[in-house]
Amino acid sequence: MMPLRSALGIGALLATLASATTLALASGHISADQTAFSASTAPRCTPATLNRSAILPGTSLAVSPLPDSYAASPQTQISMLGAPPSTIGAISVSGSQSGAHSGRLEAYSQGDGASFVPSKAFVPGETVTVRGSLHAGATAHPFAFRFVIARREPVDYAAAAAATVPRDYNEMQHFHTRPDLQPPGLIVTARSPQSAPGDLFAAPYAGPGPNGPMIFEEDGQLVWFDPLPSGLDATNLQVQQLGGQPVLTWWQGHIPPQGFGQGEEIIDNSSYQQIGRVRAGNGDLADLHEFHITPQGTSLLTVFQPIACNLGFLGGPSDGVVTSSLFQEIDLKTGLVRREWDSLDHVGLSESYSSAKTASTVWPFDYFHLNSIDQLANGTTLISARNTSALYELNTATGQILTRIGGKSSSVKLSPGAATAYQHDASALPNGTISVFDNGGVPKVHTQSRGLVLAVSAHSDKVIAEYDHSAPPLLAGSQGDMQALEGGNVFMGWGAEPYFSEYSAGGQLLYDAHMHGSYQSYRSFRFPWTGSPSTQPAIAAAKSGTKTIVYASWNGDTRTASWQVLAGPSAGQLVPVASVPRTGFETAISVPVAEGYVQVQALSPEGAVLGSSRAIAG
Repeated sequence: MMPLRSALGIGALLATLASATTLALASGHISADQTAFSASTAPRCTPATLNRSAILPGTSLAVSPLPDSYAASPQTQISMLGAPPSTIGAISVSGSQSGAHSGRLEAYSQGDGASFVPSKAFVPGETVTVRGSLHAGATAHPFAFRFVIARREPVDYAAAAAATVPRDYNEMQHFHTRPDLQPPGLIVTARSPQSAPGDLFAAPYAGPGPNGPMIFEEDGQLVWFDPLPSGLDATNLQVQQLGGQPVLTWWQGHIPPQGFGQGEEIIDNSSYQQIGRVRAGNGDLADLHEFHITPQGTSLLTVFQPIACNLGFLGGPSDGVVTSSLFQEIDLKTGLVRREWDSLDHVGLSESYSSAKTASTVWPFDYFHLNSIDQLANGTTLISARNTSALYELNTATGQILTRIGGKSSSVKLSPGAATAYQHDASALPNGTISVFDNGGVPKVHTQSRGLVLAVSAHSDKVIAEYDHSAPPLLAGSQGDMQALEGGNVFMGWGAEPYFSEYSAGGQLLYDAHMHGSYQSYRSFRFPWTGSPSTQPAIAAAKSGTKTIVYASWNGDTRTASWQVLAGPSAGQLVPVASVPRTGFETAISVPVAEGYVQVQALSPEGAVLGSSRAIAG
């Protein structure tokens, strides 16, 4: 990681303005009488000055939408972060077309700011002026800024419909006890005792079976699968901490062919009970690429929003459509947007390796494609953008880009082999280096995808470690991640290629598995996990000659060591007749032909009953 820059000093920011009557708007480039653009107008979507600070001059407040932005949502809040809510006052908000806006000033649960939530939406194309004051003791420091409301463009998803995947029964697993699950089959081709402990986490989709979050053991046996209704997808299943407890989180929604998500974030406890749904703010839907829960009771998530934009200077249409890449920090308790960062305010459209020439409502110009966020305790945030082939170090408070790593405008010199292409999942490691999944395509730039560990200084970067998949060689045109494990191992999910691999720090392949056929998983991880479902174990039975085969499973349970079968003439008269070790997700137990009822009980390693199924006819 590059040397840390200090955030702007609060003292320097509290320079006193002369008076309210001489207050200059923080936005100096947007005309106060700007009117709404019509459907035939070619609107701009980037400010005259890129990469300005979110902190208002003379205050400690970081605001969003960013002053001078042309990309604000009609449903936007006015977020003001960096001072106690009681010190923020005299807020007035006015649209050049919609007029004065009443609303509520709602405090963040962290006590460090508030959002003004307008009572009605703004008008696309209008200029919004915000005025207020920040109190410091008996002194009120006035502030003001402006931004423009973007015209959102509905995307024609049907015109870009994805190809239909043939249904192959053999690509899926099938269980007597849970015929509804049908997760993808897994083939394990390499295992080692040197692998890190824990289960493996994925969210398969695009195959013939149902989509959904999935946990499996190292031997490929299923632990838990949550099949989603048709039309819903899931990505980014992982274990996070919330209130000091481990939780499962994943994104859930719709993935159109254009490659971004429209949905929400789901939080389950260790009993697989939903305890939270996190939605994006400002009228947006959460994108699939990133979701982090922070120790401060907030979350970070991505948003992709197509808006109208004049792309003529790039050879595109003057009435074109560009996909803005955002990230929001959401207060988990209130749902308020604490901050919003928009790529259009900081990175020029010409820095993209994608083409704007054919941008339309079917295929918007996805110039940035934000795919990871790593907010660090040192006051910086590391993000990755696929379509500029660059990583960016931001000042978290101001939102300004401090360092560009790669791409067309890299601020550091890249050593041989260090340039990434269409990369994903950049993370800062504890020792100051950066890990990243380097896709290498599509279009093809490298012969293989790879995991990289980079050492970045103020002037250059170099490759510290590199991990690839040689048998077979994998080139993942999209998706993928690289997870640093405790002990030094590295776990990699290969995205569009349905593989999962673990390597030692020195590059030795320790574990390798893949799903059948056409499945994909945006990211894949390894985590220690203890699941204790709130549901009952499942049971099924079938006659086989003079025996009855009883099948037992418990979706999501990680504690069961053995299964006990009970049988008897009625559901109320059951006694133990057999006990066997658990053998994978579904265990088959042979017992003498039962003329009455059977039931299964899940037993702990100590023999305690963890759960009992219903009794069924044997």
